[in-house]
Amino acid sequence: MVIRNCIYSHTVTTITLTSQWAHFHCLILPPVLAVDVVLGLLGNVVALWIFCFKLKAWNPNNLFLFSLVIADFLALVSLPLRIDALLRGYWVFGDAICRINLFLMFSNRTASIALLTVVAVYRYFKVVHPHHRFNRMTRRQAAVVSLFVWLLVVAPRVPLLAFNHIKGSGDRTQCFFFTSYKEASRAIVVLVAMHRILTVLEFVVPLALLLFCSVRISRFLRQRQMGKPDKVRKAMRVCAAIVAVFMVCFLPTTVTTIGLWAVRSYRPWDCNAFYTFTQLNIVSLGLNFLNSALDPIVYVFSSSMFRKNGQKSRLPAEIRLDRVGHLGIFGILHLVNCV
Repeated sequence: MVIRNCIYSHTVTTITLTSQWAHFHCLILPPVLAVDVVLGLLGNVVALWIFCFKLKAWNPNNLFLFSLVIADFLALVSLPLRIDALLRGYWVFGDAICRINLFLMFSNRTASIALLTVVAVYRYFKVVHPHHRFNRMTRRQAAVVSLFVWLLVVAPRVPLLAFNHIKGSGDRTQCFFFTSYKEASRAIVVLVAMHRILTVLEFVVPLALLLFCSVRISRFLRQRQMGKPDKVRKAMRVCAAIVAVFMVCFLPTTVTTIGLWAVRSYRPWDCNAFYTFTQLNIVSLGLNFLNSALDPIVYVFSSSMFRKNGQKSRLPAEIRLDRVGHLGIFGILHLVNCV
């Protein structure tokens, strides 16, 4: 049996949990994160190789995709240390690496979501409003937009670098951000609250934009009957698939985060509910980073420009881009000149 402290509003309640439940996330997360890392790094490394050595047409769309790949890559390279800590049961890399690890995980996760949304909005204008001045964006302007997005999403995460997130010592050392501690300062409490607010906003706002862009693109293609009917149907299926992937990857974290808020606000004595939502919230992170593994397939390799470069490259046959290129970003890159 393991004794844990449940802390709300400076009130400490002690509850008893079984060892199996207390270490639930340690059993589930490592294999999930390992799959994310292997699949994600393979896809993102190949995408970076195409960007750096094969791609010659640098338009705004490709600049946004490049930024997306960078964000996904940095998020994924932060995971091996987290996997190691979960398998060992404790953190061995010290305070400085702990801060950097948390900063990379959460800032690049946020950047990935934001840039994914930028790509969706950009292609919405390309398809539905082809004569809008937004479509006359230059490469320099696209670079400025990308830089602004990075600054916007990184700034709220900078405080992660300012505080010590190490708890315990020896084989009980932990580098963790979600758990409340009796000795937690007011600054840490505010930081955790800000993180949870951002977690919800990072889901709700991009999801609304993705739904809007997907519905409008599907309706536009159906009404205008652009291309062959089977291609239009494929476009609408891919629109639905993109939204579905986003919801699967990020809805569980949003629901469990709201659950933690609800327990804290309305049932501050219910420590069992607190730990239930905490464990589920931690496990849901594995799905968050699955999105970074899927992005290269859905948003990069499906680009017609990438397929052309992949077919000309000397990549091994099993990872040739033309094997996955049929997915089609929004299924319309063959219908309109978006890249």
